[in-house]
Amino acid sequence: MTTFVMVHGAWAGAWGWDLVAKRLRTAGHDVYVPTLSGLGERSHLALLPITLSTHIDDIVNEMIWHDLDDVVLVAHSYGGFVATGVAERAAERIASIVYLDAFIPADGQSFEDVMGEKLTGPVVPVPEIGDNEYATEAESERVAALSTPQPTGTFTERLKVTGAYLKIARKTYILASGWNGFGSVAAPLRDDPEWNVHELPCGHDVPLLMPGELAQLLERV
Repeated sequence: MTTFVMVHGAWAGAWGWDLVAKRLRTAGHDVYVPTLSGLGERSHLALLPITLSTHIDDIVNEMIWHDLDDVVLVAHSYGGFVATGVAERAAERIASIVYLDAFIPADGQSFEDVMGEKLTGPVVPVPEIGDNEYATEAESERVAALSTPQPTGTFTERLKVTGAYLKIARKTYILASGWNGFGSVAAPLRDDPEWNVHELPCGHDVPLLMPGELAQLLERV
């Protein structure tokens, strides 16, 4: 049995991991999927002063209050910022870290810096879903209905990175190869013996597009 802690991406919530979490739990694993503050079912908090540090606290506190150790920490997309910050705070609880088509921020970097856009206002609106991003129009409509604006402070706060995530024993990057997104993040890791790099042939929202294949891969890595 493995203990997984899942970190969802921007504008999403724990709902985005439902299909993967169900499969892993059926296989006998413990799976924790906290929704980050101000998003999903916690979107009623969105106008509070929520920052990236708040989201890091969400995950660290999940591990502390549930007394979790030997955790496989899995982070999707923006969640890479959160997981990298969690490693700075609680690396001793993490046995393996998995970046799923995710950002790996440098020291002093924010999501705003990476995106190259100046963000203003209390929240950042949900981006439009691209054509053919999901298999059916119904699924696109479902994702659009569940996505919520994200507190701007989570995108503008710069992260202090000392490299704690690099000291975690097992490091994995899973690239969604069906779109031109995070190839440049995965590329330098392919020749690094400290990392395992895998690919899944789909678009960015891997937990919804290939949940079965992703769950099987997570069990292996």
